[in-house]
Amino acid sequence: MRQIFFDTETTGLSPESGDRIIEIGCVEMVDRRLTGRNLHFYVNPERRSHEDAVKIHGLTDEFLADKPLFAAIADELLEYLGNAEVIIHNAGFDVGFLNEELRRLGRPKFATLVDKITDSLSMAREMFPGKANSLDALCKRLEVDNANRSLHGALLDAGLLAEVYIRMTRGQNSLVIDAGETSAAQLALEAVDFSALALPVIEASEAEAAAHAAMLVDLDKASGGKTVWRLSAEPAVA
Repeated sequence: MRQIFFDTETTGLSPESGDRIIEIGCVEMVDRRLTGRNLHFYVNPERRSHEDAVKIHGLTDEFLADKPLFAAIADELLEYLGNAEVIIHNAGFDVGFLNEELRRLGRPKFATLVDKITDSLSMAREMFPGKANSLDALCKRLEVDNANRSLHGALLDAGLLAEVYIRMTRGQNSLVIDAGETSAAQLALEAVDFSALALPVIEASEAEAAAHAAMLVDLDKASGGKTVWRLSAEPAVA
């Protein structure tokens, strides 16, 4: 099974208003092993980035000025992604930008060009309902080291997402049993006869019994005489 962890950085938040992709990061995993065959592009968006966006990713207009246009990297990107499950955190955001870039080139929508799209944010919300499920929050919760993430970066974030995903889905394959190799009879628990076992009974000493009785009295006083677990009536100890 081939999976690609995918992330983008953009000039802003709205592809419908003309914001564009400026960075793409892809990390490949095959049969739950990271292969190292990753893909990374910086892209000239042909427009200025919003100031708030630059504070997040640190990619200035000057840095992006000599980078290739999306049209120049589209074929290589789509060939790389074509036969894979693409895993994206908050997939609607990235896919919205990809669809707009592809529309400009007269290409079909992104979902029709890859095997499958999986939204890891939706997965996290099902696993951790009511909790923060940003990539940073998941890294902290699942003990993924993100100390180097002072700024967002598409390739860095795709790599962190891969580590998060592995931890989120850890053990899922170990629960699968091949029915051809193991029968129900073999899986049945063997009954054990405990009747022949002689269990020693160790009685409390007088000091231990007195200490226990005193503790019960203290608990009874602390609860205002409401300790219903005291089944036997004992005289109060002053």
